[in-house]
Amino acid sequence: MTEVQVTGLTKKYGAKAALHELDLTIESGQFVTLLGPSGCGKTTTLRCLAGLERPSSGRIVMGDRVVVDTARRTFVPADKRQVGMVFQSYALWPHLSVADNVAYPLKVARMPGRERAQRVQEMLDAVGLSDLGKRSVTALSGGQQQRVALARALAARPGIIFYDEPLSNLDSKLRYQMGQQVRSLHNRFETTSVYVTHDQEEAITLSDRIIVMSEGVIVQSGTPSDLYDRPNSAYVADFMGFQNILPGTVTGVHGKTADVRVDDTSLVFSGIATGEVSLGDRADIAFRAAHARLSPDGSGAGQFRGTVERTTYLGSAVNLLVRADGLPMRVRTETAELSAESVPTAGEEHTFAVSPDRAVVIPHENAAPADDDYLTTMTDAAVAPR
Repeated sequence: MTEVQVTGLTKKYGAKAALHELDLTIESGQFVTLLGPSGCGKTTTLRCLAGLERPSSGRIVMGDRVVVDTARRTFVPADKRQVGMVFQSYALWPHLSVADNVAYPLKVARMPGRERAQRVQEMLDAVGLSDLGKRSVTALSGGQQQRVALARALAARPGIIFYDEPLSNLDSKLRYQMGQQVRSLHNRFETTSVYVTHDQEEAITLSDRIIVMSEGVIVQSGTPSDLYDRPNSAYVADFMGFQNILPGTVTGVHGKTADVRVDDTSLVFSGIATGEVSLGDRADIAFRAAHARLSPDGSGAGQFRGTVERTTYLGSAVNLLVRADGLPMRVRTETAELSAESVPTAGEEHTFAVSPDRAVVIPHENAAPADDDYLTTMTDAAVAPR
């Protein structure tokens, strides 16, 4: 296991900066995910750490070894950093067998033949490919090829393994299975893992720590529960699956909880403040579709009355587009909580409630757009669990 220390990491392509003076510590043995949309800088960060890109400025230390120090013109190339890498495209050698692909980094390290053969078989056993060592990699399925890539990355026992969206080419079921195997191998071989993805569900299920990036900077870092429950900006809230992000004004502060009146409506919601807010401040109130619950008896905090405009039946749940006080909102209701006759339908009016301990109040410096299009462009797919 190896700790990583990054200081002032900047990467420019011509006049455009892809990374802006990143400071980052990855603790030994952690599974850390760099999360964000395309173009946010996560892959560039990974490539700089792995030695596949030369930073414009900054310093990177792995364990007790300085691998980048632009001030002293230090740059250790990728093949000298003693790290493993798993690529999105697998990057296997098609002319080699499964076993020879796994053995390649061991040959480079000049491991003796008998020990090398034992290590290859150990790695194939670990990824569930025990009997496929002699097979050509081109004869394998996508999932099997990714397992070969995992075995190869782990074979030389590197202190750090980098994963560049390794599961994005797999179907959803296989992605889940492979994700669990990635995490299991991380635990078994006690590596430090740095993983890049744009999929927040993948990040949440795999990571000890998630780093959300935007335009080459880190916007929030914390445990999966930190980011899932307490995003510190509208950007992170949206990316982490908060389908309702409503701009307004703080009308009350009660310890860690604040009340927000939504702009141009009579709607008032309460939530946990994720930053410093005072009476009269501009802020967003954000909550997930699943946290706006039907309230048949009209009781509970954060109530609002709305008309159902669209119902999307998903089997285990029903997604609703509700208009309340002229504002569109998303609601998700589990069908297990409803009888078949009580599933809301278009045109019906219902009372809903949002619990204050499930909503968050976000200071306005990172507020979401206030226009109606911001909400109405969110699709029903976005309301599915993420």
